[in-house]
Amino acid sequence: MGIYHRLHKYVPSMLLFLLFEAVAVTLWLTKDNFFYLLNFSYIGACLGLGTALFTAGKRYARHFVQLAVGSYMLLYLGVISRENMQMEGFWYYLFLGVFEAATIHYAVAKIFGPLLFGRGWCGYACWTAMVLDFLPYNQPQKPRKEKLGILRYVMFLLSLALVSGLFLMQVAHLEQIMFWLFLAGNALYYLVGIVFAFLFQDNRAFCKYLCPITVFLKPMSYFSLLRVHCDEDKCVHCGKCLRVCPMNVEVNKETRRRKNGTECILCYECTKVCPSKALH
Repeated sequence: MGIYHRLHKYVPSMLLFLLFEAVAVTLWLTKDNFFYLLNFSYIGACLGLGTALFTAGKRYARHFVQLAVGSYMLLYLGVISRENMQMEGFWYYLFLGVFEAATIHYAVAKIFGPLLFGRGWCGYACWTAMVLDFLPYNQPQKPRKEKLGILRYVMFLLSLALVSGLFLMQVAHLEQIMFWLFLAGNALYYLVGIVFAFLFQDNRAFCKYLCPITVFLKPMSYFSLLRVHCDEDKCVHCGKCLRVCPMNVEVNKETRRRKNGTECILCYECTKVCPSKALH
């Protein structure tokens, strides 16, 4: 019985791996491309192992997943394979009418996936946050600037306008341009992300104010199957969970309408500090 209970807590990790394995096999067979089997199997294995390590109480678990998945997508898919996995790449492949590369990535991780795992991408796989989370302000030191959140929609529209303009002007060598935009865009994101982190004393300031991908993530994450729950009858209102949350989520409320509820990155830092075990 003891072994059963020890293994039972790893069921979510196994299910996560199997979910990505199902995606891997489906895309391999439908697209007739063995790469998709390797790609999504690797990502699923990293996520499954990382969440299992987290369940086992390993402090490095989330950073392990971030580095394993984020570095793979940034360096192998982006730099070596020359595929733009940023927002511009999504628009590029979408306008081409091609369901591969960035369009598949966005469909799985940022459009339909959040219905199951919310903003888990941001917490465990984003190659921008992978770097930002090593900065010294994991716990925000200043109040959130709510009005600055409008900037993410500006970034979203600028990205769409940029790629639309390139297509309308029928610019030559678009694929090569997309690669250089990927390199330049990532350099800009890292630079601005680091500046914002120190300016606002908050590692996740870039995610809160500028990241255009959140325009896709926020509405889908509202309905997420996987989320942090709060037993409000057990809550002692100590405020510890609110202080450690990197995304300023009102985690001491159970309702989906809680403040910044669609921005939870499933880091579960709140559950670690809750003295009454009200969060799970």
